[in-house]
Amino acid sequence: MIRSVLVANRGEIARRVFRTCRELGISTVAVHSDADAGAPHVREADAAVRLPGDAPADTYLRGDLLVRAARAAGADAVHPGYGFLSENAGFAAAVAEVGLAWIGPPPAAIEAMASKTRAKELMAGAGVPLLAPVDPGRATEADLPLLVKAAAGGGGRGMRLVSELAALEGELKAAAAEAASAFGDGEVFVEPYVVGGRHVEVQILADAHGTVWTLGTRDCSLQRRHQKVIEEAPAPGLSDELRGTLHRAAEQAARAIGYRGAGTVEFLVSADGRAYFLEMNTRLQVEHPVTEAVFGLDLVALQLTVAEGRPLDAEPPRPHGHAVEARLYAEDPAAGWQPQTGTLHRLALPDGVRLDSGVTDGDTIGVHYDPMLAKVIAWAPSRDEAVRKLAGALERARIHGPVTNRELLVRSLRHPEFTDPGALDTGFYDRNLPALTEAAADGAGVFALAAALADAHGRSRFGGFRNVPSGPQAKTYACGGTEYEIRYRLGRDGLSAEGFPGVRLLALGPDEVVLEVDGLRRQFAVARYGDRVHVDAPPAPGGGVSAPASCAFTALPRFPDPTARTEPGSLLAPMPGTVVRVAEGLTEGARVAAGQPLLWLEAMKMEHKITAPAAGTLTALPVGPGQQVEVGALLAVVAEPAPAEETVTEEAVADAG
Repeated sequence: MIRSVLVANRGEIARRVFRTCRELGISTVAVHSDADAGAPHVREADAAVRLPGDAPADTYLRGDLLVRAARAAGADAVHPGYGFLSENAGFAAAVAEVGLAWIGPPPAAIEAMASKTRAKELMAGAGVPLLAPVDPGRATEADLPLLVKAAAGGGGRGMRLVSELAALEGELKAAAAEAASAFGDGEVFVEPYVVGGRHVEVQILADAHGTVWTLGTRDCSLQRRHQKVIEEAPAPGLSDELRGTLHRAAEQAARAIGYRGAGTVEFLVSADGRAYFLEMNTRLQVEHPVTEAVFGLDLVALQLTVAEGRPLDAEPPRPHGHAVEARLYAEDPAAGWQPQTGTLHRLALPDGVRLDSGVTDGDTIGVHYDPMLAKVIAWAPSRDEAVRKLAGALERARIHGPVTNRELLVRSLRHPEFTDPGALDTGFYDRNLPALTEAAADGAGVFALAAALADAHGRSRFGGFRNVPSGPQAKTYACGGTEYEIRYRLGRDGLSAEGFPGVRLLALGPDEVVLEVDGLRRQFAVARYGDRVHVDAPPAPGGGVSAPASCAFTALPRFPDPTARTEPGSLLAPMPGTVVRVAEGLTEGARVAAGQPLLWLEAMKMEHKITAPAAGTLTALPVGPGQQVEVGALLAVVAEPAPAEETVTEEAVADAG
């Protein structure tokens, strides 16, 4: 019997495993980098072991340190979680060699699936359908579009979509460089990109006694940068025949490698209903809660059951209902999915949904790890009900801190292409991102009015009301590139606000404002954190892009700082991160074209390409590979050439003399 488990991971997954361990009476051991010293998973564990350093390569990716930590803490088992070393056969073997139980598949099974190229060869031999690889040296226009993929790892790293043959060589090099940086393995391969395909996967669970469960399907087609955003179970709109094909193929894959424990077999389903093997994840998946909700299971508890050598029941329970999961990220989808950092002041969701999170109120969102804040999961008897429930919960959430993708998630869940299961495919965001990130056409102004009224009340011992005539109060807020100048009076006759005819003030406090807007009573909750103001309200009837349920403002000073200047053509770091590489041969003084890549910045497990904003001359390049930069740091300066009519040559000067 397992009595103490070390989780060789962090954040949300460590907390998820700890929750099950506590319910089973198993003690828990956390590991943490210096950056995670105060993290929730550390606070919640029975014991914790420090891994000196901040970077994953020095901490969570050091198998020797993790094994040493488990032995030092007296743990008798190791759970790898997902990511980091969860699919590292060498780490699994090292755990077993010192006599600890490994809560995962056998090292041989992990090794068999570690390389996507070798895994496909193995699956072909087992009769599992798959896409034929493409020799990049022989690719033709007829083969396009193509997908370059890293042989190791996952999460969209080392993956490139190629639509033009001339770009293939460059994308191969870029994908190999990213894969080598992320996984220590630069091997890549090329396969056809299936336009209009769906990402469908099968959850499996196998014991050491010959039983293999196939726990239904999940659809994970809504992805950004080849990373999943919204997942659901069961995958909607599949025929019984196709479901049977997927289940049989997943079971064949598990039996072919002598699999044990929880795992996922991923497929690409083409528009004409054909399924192709993509890869097998030899670990628990981020999206496992939707399967748990539909089957009424605890997959972590079952992992422990298998690790202890106990058998599974002959058949799994029957599925019931539908579950949908959304990944809440600290990122700005409208700005190229840029990760965001800062203090998460508050994260609260209404009752009725499951929240799996690695952070709590007051935590700092840093640059070292994935920007996912939480997973929000809703279950209901039908898909329509589950989707509605999840969208409503996200809309009513209180999320105070960095910019998140919350609005994108709500709009995605309500988009006609998502609500129609037949329209699902991996190109959803390629087609719809501009509309999904469109700024609210109106409606934010009344939130700014509520912020200004609450601020005045909080600063005045008279509540902001005046008994004698006076000039209007003024406050300016910025949100999403738009400034809102609020001018109002509060007197015996109530509220008079410029630009808000007919708006009546019903109640006023420092943290809550009640207004009557277009005949509707609306409550606004106001929270201030320095110059940041978050205003939340129940969603207005009718919803839509023009009716936000929350707004985050920056209170602008009355007199801007005149010294805040930036040299024209300066490229500033959009987030803290590490410069991973500079464009080959690029030096100061070089001529660059508009849109030309200059360097790549890595932050929160994602690479961000920094490009020239216009054609010109690179006059400054103060950073180099391996250098860490803070947000706003100068990365490069591209000076645009002077207009031809203003160019002064030596000959012109001589003539003028």
